[in-house]
Amino acid sequence: MEKWWSYPCVSDNGMTIIVTGHDGMDKFRESGKYRYRIDVTWKYNALPDGMPEEEDARLMEEVTDALTEALKKDKVAVMTGIYTGDGSRDWVLYTKNLKIFSIVFNKALEQLPAIPFLIEAEEDPDWEEYTHMREETYIPDEE
Repeated sequence: MEKWWSYPCVSDNGMTIIVTGHDGMDKFRESGKYRYRIDVTWKYNALPDGMPEEEDARLMEEVTDALTEALKKDKVAVMTGIYTGDGSRDWVLYTKNLKIFSIVFNKALEQLPAIPFLIEAEEDPDWEEYTHMREETYIPDEE
């Protein structure tokens, strides 16, 4: 069973950002295969509190669900975090292969409306982004 946590943070300009992290990533990180980090960003028209309008929020969940489903079938990548707030939704994924990831990504979202994503990729073999996000936001289960 997949386990996620959520934690409210504050952006540089004082807006709330909800950080949602994916727990149980050690096997992927330690494998050394998922060397590339992909940041998928959607700059949306924000409400006064920086959060998305209802229609955009629904579409964001459809994107998340479509990607999650596609990645269950093809283990080319794993989603490690989702950041929402201050006019931006960011999905963070780690992948083994950039070319295959792009094929899986496009196929997963082909039934959805066109969305103005900004997609960036870089090598992050030590999972520095994930480690930082986890250290700053992780809330362990109460024992």
